[in-house]
Amino acid sequence: MNAAESAVFTVGEGTLRIARGDIASWPAQAVVNAANAHLAGGSGVDGAIHSAAGPMLPAACREIIARRGPLKAGEAELTPGFEMAAQYILHAVGPIWRGGSQGEPEALARAYRSCLALCREHGIVSVAFPAISCGAYGYPVEQAMPIALKEVAEGLKRGDTQEAAMVLYSAQAYETWLAFARRTL
Repeated sequence: MNAAESAVFTVGEGTLRIARGDIASWPAQAVVNAANAHLAGGSGVDGAIHSAAGPMLPAACREIIARRGPLKAGEAELTPGFEMAAQYILHAVGPIWRGGSQGEPEALARAYRSCLALCREHGIVSVAFPAISCGAYGYPVEQAMPIALKEVAEGLKRGDTQEAAMVLYSAQAYETWLAFARRTL
C-alpha cells in the first residue's frame, strides 16, 4: 500500500487511519469481520476473512453459536486469527438496512462499540474495521460513515485501543470515507 492510499488522523491519544486495502491481510492485532448472525461465513469481507483464517475458524464459530446462540445485530464475539496475520478476529453483526426506522443506526453503533469493548477487554492495541453493514446488508454509506467514525473516535478517546483503521477495499469507497473523515475529524 502506498501513502496515497492511507491517511492518518490523531484522535485523543490514539490514531485513526483511513486506508484502502484488503482487511484479511491487514497488519493489525485484530481485524473485524462483518459477520452474519450464525458466524457461518459468507461473501465479501466475511468470505475473505474465513478464507484467510483457514479451516479451524468454522469450528470455532460453531462452538460460539452452540454456547450462546445466534448473535443479534450490534453484538460481537472474538476468535483467534488462526492462519491470518492478525492475532484475533472480532466477528461483528451489523444491521440489515430496512429503511432506517427499524433501529439500524443504534445497532450499527453497537456493533462498533462491541468491537471496541472487546479490544479493551483483551488488550488489543490495533484493530482494523471494514464498513460494517455497507455491503450485502445494504446500509447506505453516507449514513453509516458518521456513525462508524464517531464510535471509533470515541473508542480511541476512551483508550479502548491505540490504533484503529477503517480499511476500504475499493478506490471509490476509500475516497468517499477519506473525504468525510477530512471534513469531520
